[in-house]
Amino acid sequence: MTTDTTPDPRERLVRPLLVAFLVASAVDLVGVLADLPAAHQTAKPLLMPLLAGYAAARRGPRLLVAALLFGWGGDTFLLFDSDLGFLVGMGSFAVGHVCYLWLFGRVRSSVPVGVGYAVVLATVVALLWSGLPEGLRIPMTCYSLLLAAMAYRAGTLGRYAAAGGALFLLSDTLIATDIADWPQLPAPGFWVMSTYLAAQFLLTVGVLGAQGATGRAAEGTAEPVSP
Repeated sequence: MTTDTTPDPRERLVRPLLVAFLVASAVDLVGVLADLPAAHQTAKPLLMPLLAGYAAARRGPRLLVAALLFGWGGDTFLLFDSDLGFLVGMGSFAVGHVCYLWLFGRVRSSVPVGVGYAVVLATVVALLWSGLPEGLRIPMTCYSLLLAAMAYRAGTLGRYAAAGGALFLLSDTLIATDIADWPQLPAPGFWVMSTYLAAQFLLTVGVLGAQGATGRAAEGTAEPVSP
């Protein structure tokens, strides 16, 4: 019996794609913080394709790549300052959350954590409801329910994915407070994008780490996995 030791050509792309994602993230955040629309509009559409490419180069699950690419769709449509662009972008993100939920499988999650997310979701919806445009109330509530479910289930893959799910919920809650005309932090766009980028990256690292741990368990090894 022989083992194929031919290196996967995708491995050469892992580091360049990760570096490109980090550089694009920095450009986007600086563009938002310094109010440079051209930098933001150029970098934002590159973020999730680069992270999806990194996940693919790491031989990540197809559902992870799909979730990130639907995130790219959401990012792109949200660049259009219109209600239609917002709804289509939110729908694209929603499909990405479904991909994440499918990826997390049927492993049982912590009941107390689930109760905590339910309380947070109910509180946020109740507080923001009256400030939201009437036509967005139901769609945003349904989306928030799906997002909270994803954030809750992310914990099945460990602390990185759990943190990513929580940050995703925080990022979208910040967007909702802006739509509801709540007082905002200084540079609100920076906090939205920084929490969002950290969320997607941590979810990716969490999924890849869980996949690596499963593979090592099957092989009887215990080597650590680095991003």
